[in-house]
Amino acid sequence: MSYMESGQFVDWDKMIDLEKDSPVVPSRIDSNLLKQYARQGYWSKSHSLRTKIYEQIIKAVSCRTVTPDAEVYKDIVGKITGKKNASTLPMPEFVNGSAVPNYCLNTDGIVAVRKIVVCISNQFPDISFCPVLPAIVALLLHYSTDEADCFEKVCRLLACNDRTKHFIDQTFLAYESSCMTFGDLANKYCQGAHKLIVSASEDVLEVYSNWLRWIFGDLPFNYAVRVLDIFFVEGFKVLYRVALAVLKFFRKVRIRQSEKSADIRTDIQNFIQGIADHVPIEKLLDKAFSIRLFSRKEIRLLRDANEKALKQKGITVNQKRRRHNVHLAVNVENFKSEVVSAKEMREIWSWIPERFALCQPMLIFTTSDDGYSLTRFYARCEGYEPTIILIKTTDAEVCGAYLSTDWIERRQGGNKLSYFGTGECFVFKLQPEMERYEWVIIKHPEIEASKSLREACPEAPQQPGILGTEIPLEQSLLNSSEEPSDRLSPFLATRHFNLTSKATSMFMAGSAESIIIGGGSCPALYIDGNLNRGTTGHSSTFDNLPLCSETFQISVLEVWGFQNIMPN
Repeated sequence: MSYMESGQFVDWDKMIDLEKDSPVVPSRIDSNLLKQYARQGYWSKSHSLRTKIYEQIIKAVSCRTVTPDAEVYKDIVGKITGKKNASTLPMPEFVNGSAVPNYCLNTDGIVAVRKIVVCISNQFPDISFCPVLPAIVALLLHYSTDEADCFEKVCRLLACNDRTKHFIDQTFLAYESSCMTFGDLANKYCQGAHKLIVSASEDVLEVYSNWLRWIFGDLPFNYAVRVLDIFFVEGFKVLYRVALAVLKFFRKVRIRQSEKSADIRTDIQNFIQGIADHVPIEKLLDKAFSIRLFSRKEIRLLRDANEKALKQKGITVNQKRRRHNVHLAVNVENFKSEVVSAKEMREIWSWIPERFALCQPMLIFTTSDDGYSLTRFYARCEGYEPTIILIKTTDAEVCGAYLSTDWIERRQGGNKLSYFGTGECFVFKLQPEMERYEWVIIKHPEIEASKSLREACPEAPQQPGILGTEIPLEQSLLNSSEEPSDRLSPFLATRHFNLTSKATSMFMAGSAESIIIGGGSCPALYIDGNLNRGTTGHSSTFDNLPLCSETFQISVLEVWGFQNIMPN
């Protein structure tokens, strides 16, 4: 097959950097070599080779028994489009107004994308929200022999029934949970960019809701198709990597600008559309793979938790609503605290996981009203998960902690002091200066003795063809019943990590005599049984500096929960 035969919809004048001779590729490639080839862009300059690779990769996708193929398209396209002008065909509602990217398509190609998307809508009535579909169709059309061939390729991706793989979100719930998950990852891995977005936008999740469209829609063709190469081989995780790398480079460009617009969403979009002026594709991919991201299992757990939170809030379909709006969640008129201002609480709210930022803060304990009693502290706080502890010292220093787990868990140790919690816990100081310290594993994943439980799964047997069967990375998750079904904090549980030191997992502990947060040679926070005095130092769990004076006296201690979270 010549490249012209697989590109009748391509405007060849726009296809740059193509080489006449294709690189030599064995007929059978193991998964590791294929991964290496994809990352290196081995077939990026050969249209015919990329066409061949895509065809064999997508043919290897496990699909449900009845999956529309090229013959179905040939049978229905005339009936659906009729004699209408195909260029004016209305797009399905599930694309949510997404335009068809031109990329390197000719006029016939742009029209063909509309026809294919409309026919997909006819064959997949369960798709309710899929704004990136036009871009996926447009990219694959460059490497398809005709409309029917492209239709079949996309249908196989949509009909994939392998629970260990994930290609395209097809519901609003799935799409929104992916946006929240990206927001959580940006909060942890792009703290500078996240802080910039929080300061410039009242609706943070509204900015992150475009993250997939940054890749499939806004990136130039030669960037998007390189990402698609790796996506087909490695899966959804690479999309998070690339979007995080985009944010890192955007921040670098943004802080150098003397004049900044008030519309950060548009600024990000403009940067991505013109990214070639700032960052070569190789540099973007290098940055993406330099990010020591969580395992696919952890990302799946986080997505599941976000999806569950959306269901609990009744957010399952596209609707106008308040999203992650820290200015609405922490209302200046209604918010009252003796420890922090509304502005400081908004800053804390921008740090917490997206699924809890859907809720408003609720004061559940304060020493001013409830007294300096650890017994009353536990009585008020049990049943709430997560919680935020805020401390103001007699020297007017302010510090605290976000704690992922219900304090009732301390009882599992009996009379023995035992640690519990997850890697979502973090400690912070606000006065005299502001700083957050997260779980040490997030910034130093090399502390793990070996790869996480999920990535230690044995390799699956190789299947015929160019692409082997992906390792069943989700299997342990799918078969696990360790987490109660009503919990929202399964993410970053220590059992998923092979840690070299117990001190790195000492998140929180409580007894009748004290509260301890962070462990090692010194806790990040130690509070005595009278809630009167405490100490702070460098903990191995959070790798933190002292949060205030190393020995302090408490003026006020508050605990905040989250409204509209179902109690445990």
